[in-house]
Amino acid sequence: MVTETEKEMERRAYARVGLLGNPSDVYGGRAVSFAVAGLWATVRLRPSVDLLVQPHPRHDLVAFPSLHALVDRLDGGGYYGGVRLLLAICRIFHNHCKDNGIALEDKNFTLSYDTNIPRQAGLSGSSAIVCAALSCLVDFYGVRDRIRVEVRPNLILNAEKELGIVAGLQDRVAQVYGGLVYMDFSQEHMDKLGHGIYTPLDINLLPPLFLIYAENPSDSGKVHSSVRQRWLDGDEFIISSMKEVAQLAYDGHNVLLQKNYTELAKLMNRNFDLRRKMFGDDALGELNIKMVEVARSVGAASKFTGSGGAVVALCPDGDAQAELLKSACQEAGFVVEQIEVAPSALTKEELASLSSHP
Repeated sequence: MVTETEKEMERRAYARVGLLGNPSDVYGGRAVSFAVAGLWATVRLRPSVDLLVQPHPRHDLVAFPSLHALVDRLDGGGYYGGVRLLLAICRIFHNHCKDNGIALEDKNFTLSYDTNIPRQAGLSGSSAIVCAALSCLVDFYGVRDRIRVEVRPNLILNAEKELGIVAGLQDRVAQVYGGLVYMDFSQEHMDKLGHGIYTPLDINLLPPLFLIYAENPSDSGKVHSSVRQRWLDGDEFIISSMKEVAQLAYDGHNVLLQKNYTELAKLMNRNFDLRRKMFGDDALGELNIKMVEVARSVGAASKFTGSGGAVVALCPDGDAQAELLKSACQEAGFVVEQIEVAPSALTKEELASLSSHP
């Protein structure tokens, strides 16, 4: 009889939208984020004699018709495909199990991946690949119950850190948990528990929301700028602004519970305005700012989904305003889509385990 761990499996992780609080997750803050149903990465694992990580036919090209084609490809997509992400999470998973006395059966597999998450759109496409791969690994080796849900985002982030990717835990929490999540990354929790406090929320608390992005992003800005160093140096403006951004997520959690979408719109706008003051227009990028301004031109609230590349918008005045938003975005050359929120990715057992931990 073939067991679950001996069969081919496919796991999926979704793009995420940071609704409130980003980028304070990197600074001991708070966030409200959710997973997007229509955009995902899938990783497929099948048992095999040798361990093989397969390159993607489009994202990991190594054969080109000409030198010119090679350069065009690198100019548009850089040197980064998904193979390095899969290699990194394999290493992190192995080392975590070794360090924590989790025995892994001696067997091999072949990993492959695919994704429909737009590149450079601030939707956490890279971490979605890593998250889906980790889900394959814990199931293939039968150790899902040995690696706590709260710890998995740390493993995903550690894999990306290995590759020099600068990021926070927010995206990885949203992708591990799925659905809508309120997160508290206070230093007290991080020091005591090794992770934040993550609270899944009912996705029906959300109003209709829209995703705006450019199909061919050319100006992503230098998103991390000097803010991190200024924060480390004790810059009072950066520290107080980050605290206010974190407070927006705290307030937003309560506003969502009340379904007060007029107030939610104000919090979203304030979130972007604070980011703009801290980072400056050069760091944010002209195209990214234009997406926000196009949405605001019809009275919609708008902010980055992450560090730039895509925007989440809320139309507090309803359907007529949403139609204006669609027209304005199309006229400006942006893609605009109503967001479908992905449901929780956790099993009943995993959800029950959350309440049994502090």
